[in-house]
Amino acid sequence: MHPTYEQAYHQLEEQHWWFVARREAVFNQIQQLNLPPSARILEIGCSGGPLMLALRAAGYQNLHGIDVSEVGIRVAQSRGLTNVAVMDGAHLEFADNSFDLVIASDVLEHIENEQQALSEWRRVLCPKGQLIVFVPAFKSLWSRHDEVNYHFRRYSLPQLRAVVEQSGLGISRASYWNSALFFPAAVMRLAQRTLTSKNKAATDSGDLQILPGFLNGTLLTLLRAENQLFRRFKLPVGISAFVLATKKA
Repeated sequence: MHPTYEQAYHQLEEQHWWFVARREAVFNQIQQLNLPPSARILEIGCSGGPLMLALRAAGYQNLHGIDVSEVGIRVAQSRGLTNVAVMDGAHLEFADNSFDLVIASDVLEHIENEQQALSEWRRVLCPKGQLIVFVPAFKSLWSRHDEVNYHFRRYSLPQLRAVVEQSGLGISRASYWNSALFFPAAVMRLAQRTLTSKNKAATDSGDLQILPGFLNGTLLTLLRAENQLFRRFKLPVGISAFVLATKKA
């Protein structure tokens, strides 16, 4: 992650419409799993820990988080989270069968060897343990935002399903997410690629921008409405791809 982008990320992840809506989408999926409060949960790419804080507030007691960012882990620790550590998501320092649930939201695209990462995530899951994965969708949406994030790839839903199944996990559910803004985003990124006078230095924070409160609230309301559909239905297109996978007993 580009240092300028990382600084913006930690400043905005608590309130930016994208992060709040995506975090709520993940949280809703976890609630639908009906895990007991004692469930062992690992978040890979926990950043400053906002999802872990939400899970703790909901009563989950056995939470662990890792991130490659030392800054992110310091932020998480400053928020009272203790079981967090700097760690490579493709080389986990946990024993086999350690967790009932592993969450990797916008992580896999950052790891060059995706099968190494997925093999590790499968290894630390207990039998019948579950994996939640969100990734950026569609190579056609590639932009400067992906570059400052140090992404290796974007995924179609069939591609994501295939790499997860190749790791030996079974797919329980798959969908796109953020359909509401897919077409505006596609137009915007096409325009960005065709602008020859684009100032590269001015885009080192990617698509992360501080928005006026009413606009941030409007976009959040829109995605919260979509999240209600996402809980029940498979969405045909979106800016992100999602799978819920299970480790076979």
